Amino acid sequence: MRTMTSDSGEEVEAVLVRSESADAQGINSLISSSALTISGRVNIIPLLEKANLAVTVTNRKDDILAHASFLDHPVGGLVDQAHWQRFLQKHFSAENCTPLNTLFLHLFVAQKNFATASVKKIMRAVFNAVPELEYICLVTPNIIDLEPALKDTFEWLQRLTEPGPRCLALICHRWQHCPRLHIRSAREEDHDDIMHIFNRYTKLLDQPYVLAELIEAQNEDNHSAVCEVAGVTVGFICVTADVDLKKLRRGFELSDFNDLYKPQQTELCEPAVSTDPGEDDEELRQSQTSTLQQHKRTCSAGEELSQKPNAFCIQLFVIDKKYEMRSLDFLPYVFKCFPDLDFCVITLPTYSAAFPLLQSFLRVPPRANSALVNELYIFHRVGLRPVEVRPAVAADRPAVSSLVEGLTLSESLLEDLDCFYQSRSDPDGLKLQAFVAQVGVEVVGIVIIGDEQEIEFIRAHYNIESFIYFSHHSSEEHARIRHFVLKPSFQHFTKHVFKDVLRLSHRSCLYHRLYPPHHIQQNSCVHHLDFVLNCAVPVRPRRQIIYPLEELGINAPSSRITEEQAPFALYLISRKLTLEPKVTINAQIVVVGASDTGLSFLEVLCLCPHLRFNNLTLISTHGFPGDYDHEDVGFLSTSHAYSSRNLAQLPLRSCVRVVTGKMVGIKRESQQVLVSGGVKVPYDYLILCTGLQYRVPCPTGVDLNQPVTKGELQNQAARRRYTGPVPSNLFTLNDLHDCMAARQWLCANFVDLEDNAVVYGNNIDAYTTVETLLSLGVRGSRIHVVLPPPEPGVSCFSDPAVEKAVATATEKAGVQVHSNCVLAQMNNGEHPDPLTSVTFTTDAEPLHLQCAVFINLSNKRVDHDAFCSISRSFLVFDSRLVINSSFLTNDSAIYGAGPVTKFSRRYHSDEMCHANFNSKEVGQELAAALLQLIDPTQERVNTLPSDMDRLVPLYKQAKIQGGKLPGGFNYLHVTEPAAIKPTHPPLDHLEDRRIVTGRVETGNYFCLHLDCFGQVGTITCFSLKSLPVSNYLTLYGKPQHMLGQMLSRYHQGLIPDLYSFLRRSQFLAVYHDRFSDFHQELQQKMSNTLTDEENQVVLRSCIVKYLSYNANLLPMFACGGQVGQHN
Repeated sequence: MRTMTSDSGEEVEAVLVRSESADAQGINSLISSSALTISGRVNIIPLLEKANLAVTVTNRKDDILAHASFLDHPVGGLVDQAHWQRFLQKHFSAENCTPLNTLFLHLFVAQKNFATASVKKIMRAVFNAVPELEYICLVTPNIIDLEPALKDTFEWLQRLTEPGPRCLALICHRWQHCPRLHIRSAREEDHDDIMHIFNRYTKLLDQPYVLAELIEAQNEDNHSAVCEVAGVTVGFICVTADVDLKKLRRGFELSDFNDLYKPQQTELCEPAVSTDPGEDDEELRQSQTSTLQQHKRTCSAGEELSQKPNAFCIQLFVIDKKYEMRSLDFLPYVFKCFPDLDFCVITLPTYSAAFPLLQSFLRVPPRANSALVNELYIFHRVGLRPVEVRPAVAADRPAVSSLVEGLTLSESLLEDLDCFYQSRSDPDGLKLQAFVAQVGVEVVGIVIIGDEQEIEFIRAHYNIESFIYFSHHSSEEHARIRHFVLKPSFQHFTKHVFKDVLRLSHRSCLYHRLYPPHHIQQNSCVHHLDFVLNCAVPVRPRRQIIYPLEELGINAPSSRITEEQAPFALYLISRKLTLEPKVTINAQIVVVGASDTGLSFLEVLCLCPHLRFNNLTLISTHGFPGDYDHEDVGFLSTSHAYSSRNLAQLPLRSCVRVVTGKMVGIKRESQQVLVSGGVKVPYDYLILCTGLQYRVPCPTGVDLNQPVTKGELQNQAARRRYTGPVPSNLFTLNDLHDCMAARQWLCANFVDLEDNAVVYGNNIDAYTTVETLLSLGVRGSRIHVVLPPPEPGVSCFSDPAVEKAVATATEKAGVQVHSNCVLAQMNNGEHPDPLTSVTFTTDAEPLHLQCAVFINLSNKRVDHDAFCSISRSFLVFDSRLVINSSFLTNDSAIYGAGPVTKFSRRYHSDEMCHANFNSKEVGQELAAALLQLIDPTQERVNTLPSDMDRLVPLYKQAKIQGGKLPGGFNYLHVTEPAAIKPTHPPLDHLEDRRIVTGRVETGNYFCLHLDCFGQVGTITCFSLKSLPVSNYLTLYGKPQHMLGQMLSRYHQGLIPDLYSFLRRSQFLAVYHDRFSDFHQELQQKMSNTLTDEENQVVLRSCIVKYLSYNANLLPMFACGGQVGQHN
């Protein structure tokens, strides 16, 4: 906060922030008659929604002192927003005003005493926040006296036509509030001033004479410069032409830039480009040369690169924080220092914080196996030239064709462009609009958009209302990005391109759909995708209600909402986001293990709207896990955390680099992860969440003629690791890739035969595997389930009735079950491949089984390669990876989470390990902990006191398990997280809180248990019909009175069947993804201090508001003067 002085001399601490919808009421209270002169009658919410930039000045108490809204077109209906430039330059002396460098003030309000100080503060902040901005205009048809503070800030635009349009036209110049920095060559007498800035902001110069030597050593290849404000040095830059291009070429993909060398037979010299707004446009056009084509052309087969470098680099750079947004002012100067070089490059460590200068640079992706730990940014001199966006015309067709040549799906782009030229619509009649970006006379970009006709589907399935106030955007204002191509040299103008596309097309929101790479819907030509992602915000998918459509009939939601569509990740660009920069995080964050914990961690990071992570890496044994559908593959049970559809709706593929392989080592000194195949993955933060895996069973090899106890054999088998050749027909199933491979092998080599299958394991996965084998057509008599001795206190199913029913169904299918068996031999101790027989020790005689396939679901432990990597890198391992309460291992750069971890013994809570909690929630908490360190927008949390660090974090979300069991039963078990699972039968006094309907034998069993607070604590479903899992998961933690006084109704005999009861339309509001927010709001508004009648009024008002706002998904409810329900 900074002090602001009112007209009367009162001083207050004030801060300027971007305006939000919640500020509308406070802004309304400041509106006076003078405010109405700018925009006429003002409706604040729509104005905030459509404003490109809206800012508010508040005091320490969050009282609003002033507000201003800026748009990219003049006020009201004076002129069409797409044509204001021609209008303004025709009637007023505004020849330098362009869409790139001009904004328009639509509203300014302030407390009377703070108007003058506020307008100065706002103007200075706006010019500082938008580096390209040169002018703020006030053009309005409402001719009434202005606020005195505005009169002092703006000056009149000179009229060129008389009488001309009837309007007010004023202008405010950048130089009056936030002038460009004066750049000059550094001199020796600048040394102390520069060192003061370095000492204040960085520790780069720890040698006392380095700076003096750099300044003194200036020549044609080395230059230093300073920037000044009112004669005071506020920044320094040092550049050199001595660049190790070979090293950069080895580490980064530089083919698009001719490897930073000058091509032979190509004239690349370009005069230094000035960004002075006063420079004549025709002179700029004449200075354009063939360098503009450089990123498109590559050397022909017979043309070789010369060894003449074409780049210089920034060695040192520092600037006062107050002026860092003007860092771009250095670039014209440094390019003048090297008139023959076209590229400016800068490298910096991945862990260093990004600074505003980099927003104008293009990040170059590293090569796949690069060992460099630096980021490379490039700027081409043509990027100093302004970009103009206009509607495409037929004459642009050859230039666009040349621009997109060689790009993936370029044919689709050109087809849509031809459709636009011919009929302004695609073959399906969808309206198309096409725009080109040009520099001088050359086309450097193309954008094609179309109507978003499925906006109701998007609103229902994606949480776009986190970013826009949907009711204030008409359906015609939503559009979909069909194609986007922009030359890399101009990537820093991407936001401006989209801002102008929105203005010229009269739209307010642009959406980009990102389908999985294998999907047929992938038909958008987008180059580069990173340019779009840097501007757009990822939109979180919404949890869907599973509707009983037949029962609802005409009261069901529209088919446009409920119809099934191919899943996609969604990105949004709205007008108010076009001038909101993201914070770039270059830290190399490496996640080992595509577990629920790891995916949840990555989900949180990828969905941060204000952050852009450039170096997220997932190391996964079998690549990205979203390529298979669990329901189609089978075999393993599910936690219902992520399905292939869920993963396709998340932006993980576009934000995360996937390295396929296993972690085989960790080099803590050099901060690298060694991956099978020789790949080395550098990291700044390493996240270990490999989970636990079934491991190949190791036969005990005991003499079957000698007596031995099973306990000794089981402990021996668990400690030993199998090191022999793994039989080709032995499948250890740990993920969907393993399951798919097993399924394909079984269909090709086993299903049609008569040999036996052995399933070895004592858990729910063993039974889901049996059901999969049965569904493939394998007779039950061919399947042998071999159950190892169970761990003490552990059961496959928490409900004895379910366990009994599964055993009965397994027996009925003809499957043979063998209990308390330990694997002793494979192929009688001979060569195990292929595996034809297995022998087990039992309570009686040894068990000999012939088999054509052996499916292993036993011996779940930490993966051996993960264990070796952890232990050899001297991370503390005590049967699990040891962490503290903040997820940290004994290395401050390495974190652990999920079942692979346990808490340090100093917490005295061995039972409180992550394995006993919801893995998805653990991953979310891990992400929150890391964001505290790397997100510069978050306030740093002070280190906890040492006594507080002894507390183990607790988690609240339910543990979930489900799958399809023998007999075709669909199983779902939801329970509260518990460190120690109860093994004893429920006590009598707890039976009163159990609601049980149906029978396991008939396949309609439903058991629901309430905790001591009357909230749903455990859900068990065992049904022959498919389960609306998404609906049932929302029941967890809900108080029973919110569910229609379920317990009392049950005891009265009014709930004979929970399945039918929970299908009632009254519960659909509870299943809604925003019901929890509604419930929390209700609790806040209803108070003990209010009378019952007042609480009823509040309750009714909140319900009506909730149902009205969500009427698209809850049309079965009527809300108006009364709240009713259609039954």
